[in-house]
Amino acid sequence: MEQILNSILAEARTGCEAVTSRAAWEALEARLLGPSGSLTEAMKGISGLPREDRPVYGRRLNETKTTIEGILAAALTGIEQTEQLSRLGPPVDPTLPSPDSGTGSRHLLERVREEICAIFRNVGFTVAEGPEVETEYFCFDALNTPPDHPARDLQDTYYLPEDAVVENVARRDRERYLLRTHTSTVQIRTMLEREPPLRIVSPGRCFRRDTADATHSANFHQIEGLYVDRNVTVRDLKAVLDYFSRSLLGAAVKTRFRPHFFPYTEPSFEVDFHSAHLAKVGSEWTEIMGCGMVDPSVFEAVGYDPDVWTGYAFGMGVERVAMILYGVDDIRYLYQNDLRLLRQFA
Repeated sequence: MEQILNSILAEARTGCEAVTSRAAWEALEARLLGPSGSLTEAMKGISGLPREDRPVYGRRLNETKTTIEGILAAALTGIEQTEQLSRLGPPVDPTLPSPDSGTGSRHLLERVREEICAIFRNVGFTVAEGPEVETEYFCFDALNTPPDHPARDLQDTYYLPEDAVVENVARRDRERYLLRTHTSTVQIRTMLEREPPLRIVSPGRCFRRDTADATHSANFHQIEGLYVDRNVTVRDLKAVLDYFSRSLLGAAVKTRFRPHFFPYTEPSFEVDFHSAHLAKVGSEWTEIMGCGMVDPSVFEAVGYDPDVWTGYAFGMGVERVAMILYGVDDIRYLYQNDLRLLRQFA
């Protein structure tokens, strides 16, 4: 009996070395472990042994079966790897130039950002940008955000270590460095550098201590707008946002202003859009941005005379607009580099 089991083991090892396809492997498995296989036939011989020898032989049979199963599993793994490589095609020499002459495409967020900026360029806005690392002055102080405002808490804002050195961003006092929480910082920098009238949009990346879920991300993108001139009113603000909404979603879209509060605008509003497109994604009215008339204290912080100049400001999340326009229901999809999603917008 021992010779029979050793012979079956040898057959398993020799057979696994020879098989090169899944079909051959399955035939070998059936020949060894199938209902009429070699090991099954050996098990039938246990009844012809003396009673006292049966337990020893039974254990030996189980050990042999376990060994054969391991040999077969290793052989199947090798066959699967070979099949996978064959599906990938011939080996690639990484030192050769890429045979792919096709060009990539813009990411969905980049497409939406450019679409929004293009709409505002058509009515005289220019694009302004600024650093992502900022100081408390530009992010909060100059925007009429008091020291005890919740947005300035460690739970909401990413602060850099107190001994951090940022060569291209100068402190005005002893305020801390931080990652900007909105692109309103660009508005402050622009007003400090330029005299009114001015009309800008400021797209860029922002950072907040949000827990990632379907609608929140610690890293996100905003586009904010600012218009400063003489005798600017809420009517001007409503007109430009009506123009933006019609350009983005079609002539039938409606806008709705709801009173709100922002430290740097007064009065302040949340803006909702209503259109057939939004109804298709499950919402009649959808909040899309915040806005308001620039608070006089902001003008005073940058040296503008609030008795001469007035203005409005607005801001929206690029991810939110992209999700609404293209029916993306989870913000995390926009950062996963999944080609199945990205190729839909190529």
